[in-house]
Amino acid sequence: MALALASPPLNFPASYYSSAGNCCTTAVSATNIKTTSRRLSLTRKLVAKASEKDDETPSFNPFGFVTDNPSSRSAIQLPEVPAEDGNVGQMLYRIEDKGKDYGSYIKSGGFRWFVRETGSSDTRLGPRGTVVFLHGAPTQSYSYRVVMSQMADAGFHCFAPDWIGFGFSDKPQAGYGFDYTEKEYHEQLDKLLDVLDIKSPFSLVVQGFLVGSYGLTWALKNPSRISKLVILNTPLTASSPIPGLFQQLRVPLLGEFTCQNAIMAERFIEAGSAYVLKVEKADVYRLPYLRSSGPGFALLEAAKRANFKGTSSQIADGFATGRWDTPILVAWGISDKYLSQSIAEEFQKGNPSAVTLKLIEGAGHMPQEDW
Repeated sequence: MALALASPPLNFPASYYSSAGNCCTTAVSATNIKTTSRRLSLTRKLVAKASEKDDETPSFNPFGFVTDNPSSRSAIQLPEVPAEDGNVGQMLYRIEDKGKDYGSYIKSGGFRWFVRETGSSDTRLGPRGTVVFLHGAPTQSYSYRVVMSQMADAGFHCFAPDWIGFGFSDKPQAGYGFDYTEKEYHEQLDKLLDVLDIKSPFSLVVQGFLVGSYGLTWALKNPSRISKLVILNTPLTASSPIPGLFQQLRVPLLGEFTCQNAIMAERFIEAGSAYVLKVEKADVYRLPYLRSSGPGFALLEAAKRANFKGTSSQIADGFATGRWDTPILVAWGISDKYLSQSIAEEFQKGNPSAVTLKLIEGAGHMPQEDW
């Protein structure tokens, strides 16, 4: 057990005693100094003894999950030379224009949505149909950028909005026109599809927790609008676990603290995958949470109002045999640390005639980002 013990100096410089702010140190008695010295000596002996017993055991670093990770190291600005350290303003300047590939702002329902679009509806280009991509929490539509580009090349017209409260879309304060409920998300999605003039039926791609699940419950309410449904890793059964992040967000005070973690999104992605995000990608997922407190509080409100288990049960029942017959492709990253392969298999067994399951080796919770 390799431990580092930093002993406070007992011989203070003269300037230390002359400082008005530290004048209280002159009251330290010789007896206290001797007692402190004996305690330090005993502590050193205990540490040395522990080190002899277990020299090969790595020391525990409570911040290792951050500092051992290249993308997170960049987030908290830990350069090799401390004098080169930057501040939040400098970091924002460096990454401010990143991550808006194929995107523009669209006004709908009184809110400003950020929507990515690739391909064209021009019939002269031989479109193969429209595809709408919906992301989960706590991420954004940026995760679909590569897939959207490839789909456009294949002749599809693609849209991927950032849900209200996420990514680059508006993040209204709860109680002022939007309360982050499932019903409101459904209503605002209806309005956005109308503004984008997306004709039915279209193909829908959904991935992720919370708002990702709301994409599936929206589909259950609008089956005639869906021609094909593609589900990437999303809670699909009543037994689907709830990640620790969302559990923490629902705990008073802890939730308020957790939601303001600027590296929350990138860490959530990496914790659910076998891969570490490259710094330039992590920058984009971090940016909304770094720019203001709004995205964190939006996520907090959405998590507090969500019925995770109830929504998962609704999805499992709604897509079962006899209740849904539109083709469903479940493309599942089997290295997902949040949702196991058995969840996808259980869902497929619930409606084998409509659901096709494709397992993606190596991909984790966000196959569209991993592959």
